[in-house]
Amino acid sequence: MRAAWALKGTQATVPITGANAKRVLFGAIDLRTAHRVVLVRPRAGAADAQVFLREVRRRYRAAGTIWLLADRASAHTAARTQMLAAALGIRFLWLPKQAPELNAMDQLWRELKRLIAANRQATSVNALASDAADWVLGLTPQQACRKAGMASKHFWLRNLIEDFWPPT
Repeated sequence: MRAAWALKGTQATVPITGANAKRVLFGAIDLRTAHRVVLVRPRAGAADAQVFLREVRRRYRAAGTIWLLADRASAHTAARTQMLAAALGIRFLWLPKQAPELNAMDQLWRELKRLIAANRQATSVNALASDAADWVLGLTPQQACRKAGMASKHFWLRNLIEDFWPPT
């Protein structure tokens, strides 16, 4: 819960989904088309990151090298993750530590938390994860670009997008 209230002098009741249940959403957004890939996993370990890499490659079979912006989370930097990425033709571009403002997906996650998860009780952690994934995937490309900060004239990769993928 981000915020709660209770009568002065009483304890606020905070419902929980149960037993510290957790799901992790892995996601990527195509800077050119705003197409999103979201995968719900039980953990955020290297094996889960590797499943996500396979899913990205499956979704972009015909693409040559896939360039993936990533933070330096241990799941991304693990030797096996790096070897799999190389075998799949996926190259990581490392973002600076503690710089979520540079990652378009982090901006979508922030909006998702605010609109879908914060101060709301879900029937189960799986239902919440499904609602979250549906929200991200249900955005129109224009909504996704705007919420991810990619539509801003100050978006740090704007020139890259315009230089490599001119409008058709």
